[in-house]
Amino acid sequence: MNPDKGITRKQPEDFYVPDLCRVRAVFLLLITSELLVLVLAIVQAERSWIDWNYFGLLSLFVQWTTLTSAALICLLRPWLARLSVTRATLAIVAIVLLDVLAFSLFADSVLHPEPGIALWQGIAKKLLLALLIILMVLRYFYLQHQWQQQQEAEMQARLTSLQARIQPHFLFNSMNTIASLIATNPEQAEDAVLDLSELFRASLRTDDQLVPLSHELDLCQRYLTIEALRLGDRLNLEWDIQSGLEQQAIPPLTLQPLVENAIYHGIQPRPEGGTVRIEITTKGHFVYLMVQNPKPERTGPQHQGNQIALTNTQARLRALFGEPAVLKHSQQNNIYTVTLRLPKRTVSQSNITARR
Repeated sequence: MNPDKGITRKQPEDFYVPDLCRVRAVFLLLITSELLVLVLAIVQAERSWIDWNYFGLLSLFVQWTTLTSAALICLLRPWLARLSVTRATLAIVAIVLLDVLAFSLFADSVLHPEPGIALWQGIAKKLLLALLIILMVLRYFYLQHQWQQQQEAEMQARLTSLQARIQPHFLFNSMNTIASLIATNPEQAEDAVLDLSELFRASLRTDDQLVPLSHELDLCQRYLTIEALRLGDRLNLEWDIQSGLEQQAIPPLTLQPLVENAIYHGIQPRPEGGTVRIEITTKGHFVYLMVQNPKPERTGPQHQGNQIALTNTQARLRALFGEPAVLKHSQQNNIYTVTLRLPKRTVSQSNITARR
């Protein structure tokens, strides 16, 4: 990184310093600073394990400076985010040092009313200690931000790879099905071509990180329509979709690969076929998507491919939604179930249209 050519941050979300207005961030700062105070109090103690007087006074000082500095950085964060990394770092260091200086002058004026060399030496030590701590903290924030950007880039690369990939077996089977329908039922063959083209269009569109659930359901229905032409009576479908979730945000090509896995691993190997059940409900602050199919009878490469698909989907969800997004799979009574939990979030239709 070239400090003199730092990238100008236009969005606060892209700033390397986390949002200190959040309760969790402030709590972690307070806990970390209190642990530092405890270490200093143990080192300061001469006749006991800890100097409680020193611990109390230093805790009061550190907590006040931590809270006020966090509040100032929180208020100035939109402005700081527009600066380069170097200038933003210098501004934050100046804010913290000025805050520490103000509280040091106030505290020492109360404890030591008469100024002297010892007073200014104590203030200089506090400023030096604050400088070292803030530089280490900012370095940690920067490295963590770089790591998160790298993770997001890797997730985006996985998403692009996933969207650009159409399963070869599905493509070949679909083309054979369409070819067999051209002579007997040309209208149905034309509909199948349109459904297949829509699947290709969705797989090649990589600019949308989130789409409405209605779009993903439409993609699943087109995919299932093509598979129903090939599998016939072997494929039974059960839909249980709760109303009012059309604009729920979901990463593109999330539900469709789960349905594809259900057919490829649970229906296709079985001569008698089976039932794929798709259920979408809401409970509390979450939306639950469930895909069920008969328990796969085979193990080996197919099962391993299924696990890789689930792992990739889970990684994408964590990158976009964080810890609240969960993907689980289980087997019970010869039924294989994949459950996806997403936090409630809507996607504006106008935003989706504008990006196309």
